[in-house]
Amino acid sequence: MNADFGRLVRDAHLVLVRPVGPPRATGCEECLRLGTPWVHLRQCLTCGQIVCCDSSPMRHARAHAATMGHVIVRSIEPGESWRWCYADEQFV
Repeated sequence: MNADFGRLVRDAHLVLVRPVGPPRATGCEECLRLGTPWVHLRQCLTCGQIVCCDSSPMRHARAHAATMGHVIVRSIEPGESWRWCYADEQFV
């Protein structure tokens, strides 16, 4: 559930969240493989893959959600603790 302007929002995709452990890479795994830059990092909460945000040129988090169906990510940026659902385009 998420507080959305004073009301609770339940996201059906939260059932996809699994224990993924700490980040296993220091950068976007796909960008590191391709040699491309990233802006901010996200961790898939289904498989644990480290991917880049929508502000990054390759947008690997969104692509991972679309191709794998792993739609819930968390920010792994220092000082951030939010989660996002790409299917519903909302914080969860």
